[in-house]
Amino acid sequence: MSEQLSEGTSEQPDTPAGATVEGVDFAVLAYREEGTWQLEELDDDVLDDVEDIADELSRWPGDLGAIALISVDEDFAVLVRAVGDDVTALVSDVTAATVWPLARSVVELLDLPVPDDDDEPVPGGDPGLLADLGLPAMTLAALLDDEDLYPDEFLSAVADKLGFGEPFDEFVGLTDR
Repeated sequence: MSEQLSEGTSEQPDTPAGATVEGVDFAVLAYREEGTWQLEELDDDVLDDVEDIADELSRWPGDLGAIALISVDEDFAVLVRAVGDDVTALVSDVTAATVWPLARSVVELLDLPVPDDDDEPVPGGDPGLLADLGLPAMTLAALLDDEDLYPDEFLSAVADKLGFGEPFDEFVGLTDR
């Protein structure tokens, strides 16, 4: 499933991207080619491990790499970016690593200690991972700190700040708000 974010957009999916994987609300791959953002659905079989996601991202021709935007169980969000062999990631709540394999793989990639069940939920990763695409670290950190944002709303705000918010919302089915 593909969508070009120009005047002639392709047909929208009937269900949110990635919704067939247990616990995953959606999993979207975004990349910019010749100045135009493209959206793809991430394959279900890569969604348990950040390295598998990074391998998938590296297959796409983005001008500045590719990004995965993943919302899981309305509980946490994951951003993964691959630019060549360089992989960066961010998880909105490191305590999700106690339950979810994807969150655990992000925590391990970041070389963070695996949290305990009673630890406070805090984000993990570099909030500057999208700075060169127009989303400064301070802005991303502020979005992460907003306790009123659900993971899908957080990722929608990220997409909006990067310049593809409305098409992203349509792609994942967030337009009914």
